[in-house]
Order: sequence, then C-alpha cells, then structure tokens
Amino acid sequence: MRNSSRFGRVVVFGVGLIGGSFALALKAAGKVGEVVGFGRTVNALIRAMDLGVIDRVGVNAGQEVAGADLVLLAAPVGGIPEILARIAPYLHDEVVVTDGGSTKANIVSTAREHLGESLGRFVPAHPIAGAENSGVAAARADLFRGKRLVLTPLPENSERTVAKVRLAWEWCGADICELTPERHDRVFAAVSHLPHLLAFALVCELAERENSDEFFGFAAGGFRDFTRIAASHPEMWRDICLSNREAIADELDRYSSRLRDLRSAIERGDGAAIETIFGVARAARRAWAKGPSDGLSTATAI
Repeated sequence: MRNSSRFGRVVVFGVGLIGGSFALALKAAGKVGEVVGFGRTVNALIRAMDLGVIDRVGVNAGQEVAGADLVLLAAPVGGIPEILARIAPYLHDEVVVTDGGSTKANIVSTAREHLGESLGRFVPAHPIAGAENSGVAAARADLFRGKRLVLTPLPENSERTVAKVRLAWEWCGADICELTPERHDRVFAAVSHLPHLLAFALVCELAERENSDEFFGFAAGGFRDFTRIAASHPEMWRDICLSNREAIADELDRYSSRLRDLRSAIERGDGAAIETIFGVARAARRAWAKGPSDGLSTATAI
C-alpha cells in the first residue's frame, strides 16, 4: 500500500453482493482512490458503474492488477482458479490479494498451484455476511459492519501483507478473527453450508410435488424463516458444495443420524426422548442468540 492511510487502486473480480459491498464500504470510509471492476458481463459492470460501486470497467486484467494496491477475488469459488492464473504474472511486491470465498482449503490449494513464488501476496478471507439476494444491486456499504471476517493466513504471508488485508476489512467495518483453512471449512460446513443444503432440499422437494401450490399457500412464518436462504444464488452454492464436499458430507451424515433418532422416537411414541432433543436445541439456540460464542470471538482462534 503506497499510502498507508488509503488504497490507491482496488481491483475487484466479481462485482456482486460481496465485491460490490467491499467497494462501497471502502468508498464510504474514504479509503480508496479508484475501484476497477471485472466480471462476466459488460452490462452488469456498467450497472455497477452507474450505481457508483466501481469507477471503471476493467479491460486488461494484467495491467490493472500491476497498478493496484489491493485485489479482491469475489467471484464464485469455482471461478477463482482461472482468475488466479490470469493475474499471477502481475503480482509485484506492492499488490496484495484477498478473496471472499466461503471455502478456504481448496482456494489455498489452487493458489499454491497458480501463484508460485507470489503465494505470499495472497491472504485468504471469508466475510461472514451476506443476503439471499445477489448481484450488484444488492450491494451496500454497511454489509460488513459489525460482522465477522475470518482470515486464514498462510505460512508464506508476511506480517505486513496480512496487516494490509486486515486493515482493508477493518475499514469495511468487519470484526477480524483467524482460523486455519482446514478448521474454517469444518466449522462452516456445519453452521453455514449444511443449513443452506437443508433449505434448498426442503423447498425443492415441496416445489416438485403435484400439489405444491397448496403447500406454499399455507406456508407461513416458520417456513419463511427456515427457507429464506433457499433464495440464495444456485451457482455460488453449487461451487461451495463441490469445493467442500468432504466436510459437508460428514455434516450431512451427522444430521441424518439426528433425524433418524427423532424419527425413531416419534414412531415409538417416546415423548421424553423428543422433548430432550428439543430442549437441548432450545437452550443452545437461546444461548447463541445472546451473542457470539467464545470459539470465534478472539482476534486469533486457530
């Protein structure tokens, strides 16, 4: 970062909810000179420029990255390998790269493959913020304010490089903590990836019934709360499932086992067993709602 008080140029690959909100947050904080955007469609990028999210539509990725202070990879995780391969030759000593991917171990593996000696310029990150709506129109400057941001630094990262990325996300209003990439993927398979799969599966199952209109017609608050995240972007969540398949499969097995316990208790008419499971869940949910657990509350939780 040539000026320690702000970034000169930030390049964002994937100007959607996360990438767009990152750009808006830095702009709102007065911490960026210009934001250059890359994406899959020109129309979406023009829309981003019209909304003031980016200042320019990028044309030459290498040229823009070579002149950047910070690069954010906010594309779906399945598209990150191609972007890393494109920008690898242009990662000079001043540019730092971070990402917003919901999985980390696979991205780190890809970065090792494509970045070579420049691997130390890449500091993986995952903002724990989002919405069921996607696209640049959903972006907002306060999306990360007061939300957790997980950094998964690499052994190759220098303290100075990590500090730059940490500062960028702090300027966006995020609260920073750290995990290893592997621990990150295990944790979020349980508390993020699995809930999305459950919501998608339930809504899909009902939608494919012949009398689906009847069911949706009677659905109310509980259904709305449980299935809100089923409106999330299918491509993004497809890539997450594929990239974190082992941990997600383990969580599906655990959840299936718990469902079998409940089914068995219901079939037996065992009200005490049902109430015990519900009671444990109720107590845990209420405790969680009071505030973040200690597991991720400190600056470093590796």
